[in-house]
Amino acid sequence: MTLKAPYSVSILRLAGLMLVGVTLSGCVASSRIGGGIMTPQTSIPDQSAEVQPPVEASQPISGTELPAPGATPIEQMPNTAVPIPPGTIRVALLLPLSAIGTTGNVAQSLKNAADMAMAEFSGASIDLVVKDDRGTPDGAREAAKQAIAEGASALIGPLLAPSVQTAAGVARAAGKPVIAFSTDSGVAGRGVYLLSFMPQSDVERILDYAASKGKKSLAALIPDTPYGSAVNAVLQDGAARRGIRVLAIERYADNSLNAATGRISGIKDQIDSLFIAESGDGAAAMGRSLSAAGIDTKKIQLLGTSVWDDPRIFATPQFLNGWFAMPDKAGFDAFAKRYNAKFGSDPVRIATLAYDAVFLANALHKKAGAHAFEDALLTGPDGVIGVDGLFRFRPDGTTQRGALVMQVGKDNAAKIEDAPTAFR
Repeated sequence: MTLKAPYSVSILRLAGLMLVGVTLSGCVASSRIGGGIMTPQTSIPDQSAEVQPPVEASQPISGTELPAPGATPIEQMPNTAVPIPPGTIRVALLLPLSAIGTTGNVAQSLKNAADMAMAEFSGASIDLVVKDDRGTPDGAREAAKQAIAEGASALIGPLLAPSVQTAAGVARAAGKPVIAFSTDSGVAGRGVYLLSFMPQSDVERILDYAASKGKKSLAALIPDTPYGSAVNAVLQDGAARRGIRVLAIERYADNSLNAATGRISGIKDQIDSLFIAESGDGAAAMGRSLSAAGIDTKKIQLLGTSVWDDPRIFATPQFLNGWFAMPDKAGFDAFAKRYNAKFGSDPVRIATLAYDAVFLANALHKKAGAHAFEDALLTGPDGVIGVDGLFRFRPDGTTQRGALVMQVGKDNAAKIEDAPTAFR
């Protein structure tokens, strides 16, 4: 549906303005989408990659429980949902709350963050209902059907890719958008937006920086993993669009790293940069392999992504002075302090995604009313500044994020370029 004049770009610029809300000092900050400025009354938010133990659930936001497996099919159940309060719009949060282990713990942290967003948004006007998708495709399908039957205008979640896929099928049939947390770009698409940390943004950002510093020729060492495949999918085209020639891309498994590095060594005099998508797990092995192959990382600039934000990378001499892109951690730091004060535990790293999604839903509804979740607003080119910095949904459903650029030092890393505050 095409937006009517009053709800076009000017509204989009204001809609996301509510999203960022806190400075590091705890003072009020402005957030923006495009050119407008607004000052919400909350605060901004790093990295707690480890999953924390389960936290005690907060008071439920609202909503009804799913029937147990084998209960009356969802289509045959009477609609017993609480009526949607006047002046609000219903949004459903689908999470695997009853899943065991890590998945359930992450879901609880996401739910807590959503609760925070509702409490911290001044004048929240969405009616947020929580649905347990059980961490299964069938559970996600049931949760999505129930949410839509109860009047949900949009779905936030699920977390897991198979669950996103099934919930999206239900939502598409009803003409409702999904803002999910999976990192699998294969489940994204028109109307299904992934508000997650995706490697594509890191790759594009570090290529931008490398090009700005005059880098012209590149080779890459990329692990044969799903993460490596995601990086590989955007590296060559991204480099070409920035005038950087890619002379070789070597994929490797654990037992073929030395062979791949050896092949890169054969063109080392033709490249000025080497992209490495290795994480801390493989840092030491990569360092040894580069040295054994005679690749001098003092002469060839190493480039990487946010998986380099790891003490094991910083402790590997071959990575010294390497450049990598990552989201700004300052926002999460502030968010985590507020979260800990409220729930008595630390949030998982991706908890900010649920916070941003709920905050965004409130902001869009506050500014655009019934038009809040139309594609033209959700995919606005200016983007939104959230807890982790600037982001926007692409029309294909993936997310582009602004990132800062870091340089590896001895035992740490230092910022060498700020994250952008606007998309070009």
